[in-house]
Amino acid sequence: MHRFTLPDMSCGHCVAAITEALKAADAQAHIEIDREARTAAVESALPREALVSTLTQAGYPPEPAAA
Repeated sequence: MHRFTLPDMSCGHCVAAITEALKAADAQAHIEIDREARTAAVESALPREALVSTLTQAGYPPEPAAA
């Protein structure tokens, strides 16, 4: 499970765009989005770097992961 903080996610359209982008990258991905907290949890066979790239290309770059 990969967790992302998406500071640019603010509305239902954002949630739909993020979900669509992630599903296009991995149709089998399980996605849980908390719009209020601006977070997304993604269970996917794709590596984290691919998911970060997908989110960034969709216009929702995640904050860097905490060390």
